[in-house]
Amino acid sequence: MSLDKATVRRIATLARIEVPDADLGTVAEQLSGIMGWIEQLKEVNTDNVAPMSGGTDLKLPWRKDEVTDGDKVDQVLANAPDGHDGFFTVPKVVE
Repeated sequence: MSLDKATVRRIATLARIEVPDADLGTVAEQLSGIMGWIEQLKEVNTDNVAPMSGGTDLKLPWRKDEVTDGDKVDQVLANAPDGHDGFFTVPKVVE
């Protein structure tokens, strides 16, 4: 696939990338090369290739879901400007 300068200018505008007019020809050649490589990849037969979610089949270790640091209500509320019955008190914003 060959891209012309007008197409590259349009792509740059849509991508919010500033490409000087002097560089449009070079960028057009580079993008055309990338698009050509993508066309080559489309020709590769992948019918018998299983999809992968990553490079390896490693399983991540799970930790136990345990509370390890809690029951510090007083310490947490010490930073609050106003607290009531173990909760933060905030000003009413809805009438």
